[in-house]
Amino acid sequence: MEKEIYEALRQVIDPEVGFDVVSLGLIRNIKVENGKVHIVMTLSSPQCPISDVILGWVKESVMSVNGVQDVDIELTFNPPWSIEMASEDVKKALGI
Repeated sequence: MEKEIYEALRQVIDPEVGFDVVSLGLIRNIKVENGKVHIVMTLSSPQCPISDVILGWVKESVMSVNGVQDVDIELTFNPPWSIEMASEDVKKALGI
C-alpha cells in the first residue's frame, strides 16, 4: 500500500515551485498500519501561506488510495527543507 500512497502523493503539486511533494523531498516518512497512514512531512517554507491547502491536498490524495481508512499528518521543520532534498530531476529542471 505504501507504493500506492507515494504514487497518489506524486499528484500533489506545490504551487509555489510547480513540482510534486514527493519529488521535492517534502515527504519524510510514511507508516501504514491497519489502514491508518501516518505521514511525516515538511513544507518548502515554514511561512508557507497555503500550508493548510497543501496539507488538505495531501490528506485527500492519500484517502483516495484503496484500503486507507485514516490519515494523520505530522508537520516538521527539523531539519528545514532545502533544495538538496529534492530529486535529481527537480534539481536538473531548476538548473541546479
